[in-house]
Amino acid sequence: MSGFAFPPGLILLFGGLVLPFFDSNGRRIIVLGLPLVTLWALWGVPDGPSVTARLLEYEIVLVEGDRLSRLFGTIFTLMAAAGGLFALSSARTVELCASMVYAGASIGVIFAGDLITLFVFWELMAVGSTLVLWSAGTVTAYRASMRYLSIHLLGGVVLMAGIAAWVAATGEIQFGSMTGALSAGGLKAAGAWLILAGFLLNAGAPPLSAWLPDAYPEASPSGMVTLSAFTTKTAVYVLIVGFAGTELLIWLGLYMVFYGIVYALLENDMRRILAYSIVNQVGFMVTGIGIGTVMSLNGSAAHAFTHIIYKALLLMSAGAVLHMTGRRKCSDLGGLIQTMPLTATCGIVGALAISSFPLTSGFISKSMISQGALDQHLTFVWFALAAASAGVFLHAGIKFPWFVFFQKDSGLRPAEPPMGMRVAMVIFAALCIILGVAPGMLYQILPAPVDYVPYTGEHVVAQLQLLLFSGLAFFALLPLMKRTLTISLDWDWCYRRLGPVLARALGSFILSADRIFRDAFLSLLRRGLEEVRAYYGPDSIAAQTWTTAAMVLCAVIALGLYLILLYA
Repeated sequence: MSGFAFPPGLILLFGGLVLPFFDSNGRRIIVLGLPLVTLWALWGVPDGPSVTARLLEYEIVLVEGDRLSRLFGTIFTLMAAAGGLFALSSARTVELCASMVYAGASIGVIFAGDLITLFVFWELMAVGSTLVLWSAGTVTAYRASMRYLSIHLLGGVVLMAGIAAWVAATGEIQFGSMTGALSAGGLKAAGAWLILAGFLLNAGAPPLSAWLPDAYPEASPSGMVTLSAFTTKTAVYVLIVGFAGTELLIWLGLYMVFYGIVYALLENDMRRILAYSIVNQVGFMVTGIGIGTVMSLNGSAAHAFTHIIYKALLLMSAGAVLHMTGRRKCSDLGGLIQTMPLTATCGIVGALAISSFPLTSGFISKSMISQGALDQHLTFVWFALAAASAGVFLHAGIKFPWFVFFQKDSGLRPAEPPMGMRVAMVIFAALCIILGVAPGMLYQILPAPVDYVPYTGEHVVAQLQLLLFSGLAFFALLPLMKRTLTISLDWDWCYRRLGPVLARALGSFILSADRIFRDAFLSLLRRGLEEVRAYYGPDSIAAQTWTTAAMVLCAVIALGLYLILLYA
């Protein structure tokens, strides 16, 4: 092994493995301290490969740094620290351990310089996130985790097949841009398409988007905060590196944007609303990656950074409500601002940030993606993103805080959550506002130099108008926005309900076919035995006494046939 840098993700992985052997004070130090040590370590990673090893005839690049990986590594470590702080007062030890392993594996992916290292950490992410789900300790969480694991193991198989095809076609394992290979034809193109499919599955792209809202809301209040940050944003990172400028991603991203809006508007469960919102927001990033310009790629990277903060803040607010009330359906909540004003305020800040309200973090990042579409004269895409921004304000900017903290008085009077939860929410709420007020702090660490000014009069007025009329539409249609105790059917119905029915039908068909063929075979065998018995039985010709002359005649005939065959 060469190079002086140390794989930064291994710090958190090691911390997750040794955490159970410490008392409560030691666990606090590890959970809060190791992410900061990891942050220091990843900013010490130089550009280019720095830690390598030999595997057979290939050079494995365990650590390869650049501005993009340091950007994602920074927000991942901040999320690990804030998520750990939020979880310390309520989470089980297994969840804390799994969360650290999960975060460490995600950082391992973004610093991986080759496909083999990437794949190893990719699968560790699946293991860590599944354990986070399991740690909720409920039957529904266990069942959701099994579906979640099945989907991600499928994605891992697809990714591994793509890597094998790519290495067989090119002889290289380095991870870089594969956009051109998609149209190359042959085994190389097949490998690139399979790798793209494996990445898109983790991003929540169609047709398997439903794994995210199916699984994440079943985690613990702190577990969903952790889950919201890593899997989908790691997928955004690898898509930026490997498939920037792939036009297909524009349309997949727009599908994700509107899919998330529609289902979030239909939902009654506050955590499922925010889960669908994750798919919606990742759709903006995927669209920007598909556009593929410097502006749009910077926008996707910046939006991933800000999204982790404000989405975690929203989920912390929802998790605090769930932790203190035990309820998660909007129809059971309301009026909580009376006794949870801090939680409500932080949730409102997160709602404003996800809606791209001026002076919040979402305003400075999402608009870069729209500007990238405008620069490329993609008029339809720009209008679609503008319409989607209004939809985001409807479901996450207004619906979530209105039905949870305002609307009717539910009669619930919960207190504020424990101190660790409150501090974590305040830190991320402050970050949402600081980044919105001083966008240069984020712009200076983006992958490429930024020539963009978000605070122009035209942009601010246009965004305020969009949000104003979206808010008017919400309250004008408020009777339609109120949710009832219903369940929205999603694509996961295909493998949760239709899949087992088809499997049982196929099993019955196979058993019936097996029975039919077995009966037919036994019938033929029985008839054959009867024929043999008829010929060789006690009454058959073969059982009668033959004369010596007949025996000699048979022997002569047999000898003659043998001689004919021998000399023919």
